[in-house]
Amino acid sequence: MAKAVKKVKKTRSVIQHGQVHIFASFNNTIVSVTDEKGAVLTWASGGKVGFKGAREATPYAAQVTAEDAVAKAKTLHGMETVDVFVKGIGVGREQAIRGIIGAGVELKGIFDITPVPHNGARKKKVRKL
Repeated sequence: MAKAVKKVKKTRSVIQHGQVHIFASFNNTIVSVTDEKGAVLTWASGGKVGFKGAREATPYAAQVTAEDAVAKAKTLHGMETVDVFVKGIGVGREQAIRGIIGAGVELKGIFDITPVPHNGARKKKVRKL
């Protein structure tokens, strides 16, 4: 006869301050909500929220994505203040930040961490005729 296994209820940690990482590409916007160490708590993307194809890259999709990710973090972990890190050159950058504000959390800072080349790729050689 097998012994009854007692289930342990998982408790969610309460995190007051966290980070929101926005990656805005030409094709999609991905929003990750992390704690201060960088461990991902929740995330959302244009496709996960319900947009498909070219509509994932719109500013409205970026706003809805950011609202969804931050709302989950707020309800599950009690997040109140965030630092925002924006990466990429997509059209949803500013609208995603507005979505975070609309979700009801306080912004402490906005940082642009888009990589910028210091020299760039090597130029093509001159074509000989």
